[in-house]
Amino acid sequence: MTVIAMFSGPRNISTTMMRAFENRPDTVVFDEPFYACYLKESGAPHPMRDDILAARPGDWSHVARQLRAAAPRGRGIQFQKNIAFHFAGDAPLDWLDGATVFHLIRDPRAMVASYAKKYADVTPIIDSYRVQRAVDARAGGDCPVIDAADILKDPEGVLRALCAALDIAFDPAMLSWPAGPRDSDGVWAPHWYDAVWASTGFKPYEEKAINLPPALEEAAAACMDDYHFFYSRRIGT
Repeated sequence: MTVIAMFSGPRNISTTMMRAFENRPDTVVFDEPFYACYLKESGAPHPMRDDILAARPGDWSHVARQLRAAAPRGRGIQFQKNIAFHFAGDAPLDWLDGATVFHLIRDPRAMVASYAKKYADVTPIIDSYRVQRAVDARAGGDCPVIDAADILKDPEGVLRALCAALDIAFDPAMLSWPAGPRDSDGVWAPHWYDAVWASTGFKPYEEKAINLPPALEEAAAACMDDYHFFYSRRIGT
């Protein structure tokens, strides 16, 4: 089985990417499998916290065993959507052994602006990029990198290049999917996935003016060195 672990910050078309992979007939997806572990350890008062802790195991090693054991018949690819800040601090990363990692990035100013509309504390975005640097170093520093804006500008071209980098065949089914929720969606989906549930494919790229208050500008600025580190390596450059 080929295990693909995507690491992304929040509000970064990560669920759209999950839809694209899930629409492949050879792929099973896991939506933020370590979310409950993060909530249990951090105490973060995220929306639907109690529902998430009730629905998902909060033990890192237990989740890792579940992922290793998951090999549905007829599907040779396992895709994991991981939000990077879930692994801030001392979260274990040994479960990545044998997995192929890629990074999904987005301009921090756009990510901060979007996240702040759903949740007030944007510091996890800073943690996301720091974790992605640590994961990248652990994997040898050569993980594929894709930028959300590039995907929206050219979905097929970037996905073809990503699949080549992951050593899997591109499937045109990745470009569109039925609207609505999926059984694979996390229990938190009603709070976060309204736009994805309405989607049937990658939305066209739209340049938007972003105006942030000073505190949010400061948070975005704290991510810029890490963002540029990945941006210079992104697929398509």
